[in-house]
Amino acid sequence: MRSAGVVMNDLADRSFDRRVERTRTRPLASGAVTVGQALLTIAVLLIMAGGLLLLLNSFAVALSPVAVFLAAIYPFSKRVLALPQAVLGIAFGWGVIMAWAAATQSVSLPAWLLYGATICWAVAYDTIYAIQDREDDLRIGVRSSAILFGSYIWAAVGCCLMLMLVLFGVTGWLHGLNAGFYGMLAAIGGFLMQQVLALRKAISPAQAFRLFKQHVWVGWAILAGIWLGFL
Repeated sequence: MRSAGVVMNDLADRSFDRRVERTRTRPLASGAVTVGQALLTIAVLLIMAGGLLLLLNSFAVALSPVAVFLAAIYPFSKRVLALPQAVLGIAFGWGVIMAWAAATQSVSLPAWLLYGATICWAVAYDTIYAIQDREDDLRIGVRSSAILFGSYIWAAVGCCLMLMLVLFGVTGWLHGLNAGFYGMLAAIGGFLMQQVLALRKAISPAQAFRLFKQHVWVGWAILAGIWLGFL
């Protein structure tokens, strides 16, 4: 579904991508891949995702159309909403709800807290990512949180990351995770604070992309913290 969502996004944005320096060489924008080939790729990926649903319970299956709907509307949200990064988080964070439903045949409060944390996280890291295209987006009329927050990007990203950590912490508390989990969250918080401080100054597109990629390691650290919390 993540891959299908990416193809949907590039298909919807191909006319915009041609006018942005960073994205003009993308396959659909450059013409290396046709619209028909993209639609076929989406269909194959959705069929594969649908096949995996056969392994899940009926409750998880019932929730699956929401995933397709959210992935399909995200590319168009940047045309009408000032904060499309929130829609991105809602769309790709839905995997949390799907996984919880598949494992427990229910969606309890901790699942929604975890979902909220992933939404906050997506707004933060995708705002950093969007800094790369801010000038081009202003020129062609694409909306993004990097434009919306302006000179207060550091504060907005900081608030999102703080709320993310709080929601992760409450989720861990509800599940009785031990001190190892909270120690890891504290370490992650310290690392993310360095990013927020870096954003207080003007940064280049290359610096923004470097900060964005660091969130891969943040994800691994959160996973490690969850493992520690169950020891």
